[in-house]
Amino acid sequence: RKNIVEADLVDCMIALPSQLFYNTMIPACLWFVSRDRTNNKFRDRSGEILFIDARNMGEMIDRRHRELTDEEIKKISGTYHAWRGEGGNYEDVPGFCKSATLEEVRKHDHILTPGRYVGFPEEEDDGILFEEKMNELTAQLKEQMEEGKKLDEEIKKNLERIGYEI
Repeated sequence: RKNIVEADLVDCMIALPSQLFYNTMIPACLWFVSRDRTNNKFRDRSGEILFIDARNMGEMIDRRHRELTDEEIKKISGTYHAWRGEGGNYEDVPGFCKSATLEEVRKHDHILTPGRYVGFPEEEDDGILFEEKMNELTAQLKEQMEEGKKLDEEIKKNLERIGYEI
């Protein structure tokens, strides 16, 4: 992996969601490799790698299989083509894509997992102060824990009634 990166052959890494392929349930990763990244057809991409994290994309078509929608495929391919300089403007999108330099990849010990580079999507601020939100959440947790205790006691009583004691 290190040698492939240092030879500047890796153009793009795309992390795909799990359950996308019929013969495996684990997520897959597409490697786009290119020998000539300085050609005149596209912009000079030498010293850069595009990382796309598509692990949260796709829709379950049945219990065991997922499919990417046409829109998601267009988003992924459009991002790659824009990054290469084939029309459209490329921009890093937190949580989805990032153009990293070889120096950044070296700092990460040549690990090519897209999630490591793209980061997390920006979350909208709901306008509620942290202290207020935490007070609300801890009160809710307390209620749920009290309800859990009541349910545990009810389960014990029901088990005892049918002859099983805990």
